Amino acid sequence: MLSKDDIFKEYLTSKKLKFTPERQAILNRVFENHKHFEADELLVDLRLNDMKISKATIYRTLALLVKSGLLREVIFGERHAHYEHVFGHEHHDHLVCNNCGKIIEFTEHRIEKLQDEVCRKNKFKADSHRLQIQGLCEDCWEQNEKTVE
Repeated sequence: MLSKDDIFKEYLTSKKLKFTPERQAILNRVFENHKHFEADELLVDLRLNDMKISKATIYRTLALLVKSGLLREVIFGERHAHYEHVFGHEHHDHLVCNNCGKIIEFTEHRIEKLQDEVCRKNKFKADSHRLQIQGLCEDCWEQNEKTVE
């Protein structure tokens, strides 16, 4: 199995692009963390670690990582993108709290099976899907209940 570095290098080569030290630094930083992140958070993190990488380079590299299949862009009810790495991770979906912004990842094989059945029934071949359920997390739900009482 190819490493994330090899996959990214092969993708860049196929697009006649170089695997620069800046792209290497971004790739390493992205895969050091297992949380969802925003491009600006990555920029701050890199700069706090004395890496001088431009905002444009970060955005371009994130787009390349998405196109290479190593990252996925997700929107959680806001107007800006978050990213998560998908390389080496099982497919999962998200519960998103509308109040505090907490993101809960979950995998439910019954949902996956039902989606496959729907595709078969409709003679549809799915490439991918995203399920995101908006609502209130347990803490916010409990706070909301106390406020109502």
